[in-house]
Amino acid sequence: VQLQASGGGLAQAKGSLRLSCAGTGRIFSSAVVGWFRQAPGKEREFVAAIRWGSGVRYYADSVRGRFTISRSSAENTAYLQMNSLNSDDAAVYYCAMGSEYGTTDKAYKKWGQGTLVTVSS
Repeated sequence: VQLQASGGGLAQAKGSLRLSCAGTGRIFSSAVVGWFRQAPGKEREFVAAIRWGSGVRYYADSVRGRFTISRSSAENTAYLQMNSLNSDDAAVYYCAMGSEYGTTDKAYKKWGQGTLVTVSS
């Protein structure tokens, strides 16, 4: 399964964007799909993750209450709805897939290409 992230772009502060992460093949129920982001000059950081089978969700403290991760098994696609965006959210966003939940890169074996999110004040 390859992952393809899309949906990035320019948003105004306090605005919204929805990112998509499409799998080219079936995503198995045992998988965990996560979103990470990397801002210029900063390390890549965990944003959110979802267990594909159960739908259990995990969030970084910095986005909890503003971002929502979801998935469509029928479409093999995960989504990241981002609301109340601020300048700290500007980054390249990556989706990734692994077999175990984790908040570090090591937990995820497959990565999609990044999609750039820019937030204007």
